[in-house]
Amino acid sequence: MPTRRVFLHSCGAVAAGFLLPAAPVAHRVHRCGGGGPLGPHPTPRVGITGAKVLTKEQLTHSPKLAPLFDSIRAIPGVIDGIRCNCGCAASPGFYSLLSCYEGDAMAQHCPICQGQGRLAARLHKEGKTLDEIRVAVDAQFGE
Repeated sequence: MPTRRVFLHSCGAVAAGFLLPAAPVAHRVHRCGGGGPLGPHPTPRVGITGAKVLTKEQLTHSPKLAPLFDSIRAIPGVIDGIRCNCGCAASPGFYSLLSCYEGDAMAQHCPICQGQGRLAARLHKEGKTLDEIRVAVDAQFGE
């Protein structure tokens, strides 16, 4: 049984841990999924479409995300040229951020996938190029 002094000291250390700022996103590599070093952005695949991006009807557990998934579906060539920074690249069948919105759609649950998608869609709507979008995504979520 710890003494009162040891207990209070331990509580203070735990509280300090919560108050200290987290490491900047740029230094975090392991996030929702796998881990390991972040690689280069992929080359968008020729003829890629958003046909596999989940629809509102398929988003039964997360219907609030339908507008995000719709915006991703509208620009598959851009999203397919962006690396996902959450660590899901180790998942089978993964190619790009677009993969996070297809099939099991990790983006339904992952704030990193969602954040990258929202940023990319907004910047595309503002007229930014794929290279400019990649730089912004890396600045906020990546290396």
